[in-house]
Amino acid sequence: MSTSYAGPTASMYLADLGADVVKVERPRTGDDARAWRPPSVDGASAWFASANRNKRSIALDLRSEGGVAVLHRLLRRADVLVENLNPAKLQALGLAPDETRARYPRLIYCAMSGVGLTGPDSALPGYDLVAQARSGLMSVTGPAGGPPQRVSTALSDIVTGMAAALAISAAAVRQRTTGGGDLIDVSLLDSDVALLAPRIAAYLAGEPEPAPCGGTDSVLAVYQAFSTADRDIVIAIGNDVIWRRFCLAVGLPALIDDDRLGDNAGRRAHRGELVATISELMVTRPAAEWLAVLREAGVPASLVQGLSEVATDPQVVAREAILPVPGSGGALNGVRSPFRLESVPEPRNERFPELGEHTVEILEESGLDRADIDRLRDSGAVSAQLTPAREGAS
Repeated sequence: MSTSYAGPTASMYLADLGADVVKVERPRTGDDARAWRPPSVDGASAWFASANRNKRSIALDLRSEGGVAVLHRLLRRADVLVENLNPAKLQALGLAPDETRARYPRLIYCAMSGVGLTGPDSALPGYDLVAQARSGLMSVTGPAGGPPQRVSTALSDIVTGMAAALAISAAAVRQRTTGGGDLIDVSLLDSDVALLAPRIAAYLAGEPEPAPCGGTDSVLAVYQAFSTADRDIVIAIGNDVIWRRFCLAVGLPALIDDDRLGDNAGRRAHRGELVATISELMVTRPAAEWLAVLREAGVPASLVQGLSEVATDPQVVAREAILPVPGSGGALNGVRSPFRLESVPEPRNERFPELGEHTVEILEESGLDRADIDRLRDSGAVSAQLTPAREGAS
């Protein structure tokens, strides 16, 4: 019972791992992300497709008595409920966490929200942009001396979805052992604050409050992007051994003998001078030449790639990270979950469901006969919607 991106991401990862995910949606409009377009292919939102593979959809009108009754039929059989509804709406439906868990004691109830179930602002709505701003994430992102910037992806939602899937998996292990459920409380704000753990720890330990730094690392030096003769690369000098390799590889052996730069603290203290020296050298040769030199020396480095390059990157291709949506002719694609299990050699990759595509199937599984289902459809409590293309295959 979630919409937009965090909840659907959580349930998609669980589906990738083998869960039977039933997506409960509103009739007519469904998940908000179905309308997030352009881009779209044959009317299907690319954003929606990217977070809803391997699921079944049932369309319920929870404003109706029949729709609520069907939902409770589903909850009686469910192991997990994932929701991101407004607390007032949950209360009105009799689905608030305490009430629901009392009614279904073995249910794992995962509540996803903007800022969490507790605290003075718990009723506030949440979106990725707001979470990135409030968490401090935007305050450290962007060019040095420039304005704060949002990380340009649905970062808060995706990380919150990962956190929820992790917590649900752990709760499911306990559920199998004890027969009891759990209440999982995850929020966009908490996830973004967690992403800033090293920056917050450093600040509270006495570091000055950080500001946008142009992609340099707050601790490591040198650990940033550089312009070459033709395009940008990044160089990651993570320890003193790599530092010495780097200096020898690029032809700066004198820097190894500079006592001021012998450890990370020294390199950090002289970051400006050091970066200027390296920058002056990097622009003398093209990126491909520098990357060949650095790879040979064992220095971590990479092109700053655009998405057109990422999609065809040999390593990304070899890892089968891009998953074409079945039936889309390659026009719609998802991204494989960031884990690989030996027990699951081929990724589960079923097309995202049409709105209400599995309504009848799910109702039958819950014990309703055709007469009951017809009455629910006639009353508008449920709907079973198929696009014309999929009707022909049904």
